[in-house]
Amino acid sequence: MAAEWHDVAAPGDVSEDMPISVKVGEREIGIYSVNGQYSALEDVCPHAYALLSQGFVEGDEIECPLHGARFHIPTGKCTKEPGGRDLACYAVKVEGGRLFVKLD
Repeated sequence: MAAEWHDVAAPGDVSEDMPISVKVGEREIGIYSVNGQYSALEDVCPHAYALLSQGFVEGDEIECPLHGARFHIPTGKCTKEPGGRDLACYAVKVEGGRLFVKLD
């Protein structure tokens, strides 16, 4: 199956301290803005079900609201346990005043 771009939000819907959660098909994805760059990550913490986008943004990391696992927003890398693994990352583009996320 070919990768597809999905219209998920307007850039103004996302701020540095307030990411958003979107659902594309069965996938829950967090959309973040860090230093003017948009990132899209798997939104469910791999440790226990919690939406990471409802966590705490500190610089370029998101902290899980349940158990404090931390992830690097631009890369999805787990930087503090109990995350268990890195997060899936998705390409993001801005086109025609909208944010699009590419899913495989």
